[in-house]
Amino acid sequence: MEKVILEDNLAEISLTGLFGYPVEHSFSPAMHNSAFKERNLNSLYLPFAIKPENVEEAVKGIKALNLRGVNVTIPHKQAVIPYLDELSEEAELIGAVNTIENRDGRLIGYNTDGRGFIRSLKEEGDFEVKGKKALIIGAGGAARAVVFQLVLEGIDKVYISDLDQELAQTLADDVNNRVDSAKVVVISSKKVDETVVKVDLVVNATPVGMYPKVDVKPVVSAEVLHKNLVVYDLVYNPVETVLLKAAKKAGAKAVSGLGMLLYQGAIAFEIWTGVDAPIKVMRAALEEKLGL
Repeated sequence: MEKVILEDNLAEISLTGLFGYPVEHSFSPAMHNSAFKERNLNSLYLPFAIKPENVEEAVKGIKALNLRGVNVTIPHKQAVIPYLDELSEEAELIGAVNTIENRDGRLIGYNTDGRGFIRSLKEEGDFEVKGKKALIIGAGGAARAVVFQLVLEGIDKVYISDLDQELAQTLADDVNNRVDSAKVVVISSKKVDETVVKVDLVVNATPVGMYPKVDVKPVVSAEVLHKNLVVYDLVYNPVETVLLKAAKKAGAKAVSGLGMLLYQGAIAFEIWTGVDAPIKVMRAALEEKLGL
């Protein structure tokens, strides 16, 4: 963990942090502490390794210790929910919380993953969701946040494919049943390539291509990628995955998952502080951790 030098009054410091298990490899402390410093806020972000059996006590500790808020990561995103006072619309729909705000002793749970994805898509992919079509590869927790947020933002249609077709169908049914405007359909993995020509956006929400297994076959065949696509890979290590390399070669717009990590963190920062997040500084902190 990086050294943090506190020069301000410790009694007045605003504490935030990360609840997860494990947490030692997280980039969030570097990102948030650099943001606090840039904005001259007397705040500190710490990683807290919380074992699953201690989640209830940890969440209660937010109030007891008067923490300003925390991020929540694997494996606690669902487990914290029963101990919160309120959920945002996205958190309730997605069924997972990645940010908790302590607002005058009331704990409010948010899910900034989907909103971070959309913000990254707009800022880095120059992509407006409304009326478009998307293909999502994967049906796990990350895909769930992405699909719900795309639907809330007015996407026309979403195709989902996962090796576990039952998991994909469960996600599709859940979204369709809970959001009136949703049009989410499941396709088999054999139909992924032929579906690419029907969509404007392709998202890899699987770990395929993640370090250290970087030289693998991408989730979509390179030959079906084209210049009218935006290809988004939620994997951010490496920043340029095998899928994104293929997308660039095809003339498509390629967007790394580093943006989702950045913007979900930026939204959490803004929830806790009420201050605009210093995006450039936070990005630089992430890039430094990745050795870029």
